[in-house]
Amino acid sequence: MGQALRIVLDGLRGESSIAELCRQEGINPNLYYRWSKDFLEAGKKRLSGDTVREANTQEVTGLKRENSDLKQAVAELYLRNDWLKKSLTGQGVTLEDE
Repeated sequence: MGQALRIVLDGLRGESSIAELCRQEGINPNLYYRWSKDFLEAGKKRLSGDTVREANTQEVTGLKRENSDLKQAVAELYLRNDWLKKSLTGQGVTLEDE
């Protein structure tokens, strides 16, 4: 897709006609216009805030690790809170029990 983007941007610069650009690049003008339409539609969606981006594998792995770490932290806080409640209510929990 990088080549398509470069060609569309060259066409938008207007340094040569679309027909000449397509001849130089060896593509059919219909292909250029389809790429151009896709490019402009994507830009319009982006400017209107209508974007959905897929996370890459590295981001997903990082988010899974962070989620696991947060679950572990919540579990530890829950256990500590439970221990504190029992100690304050005198239910026989001592430091040696920990």
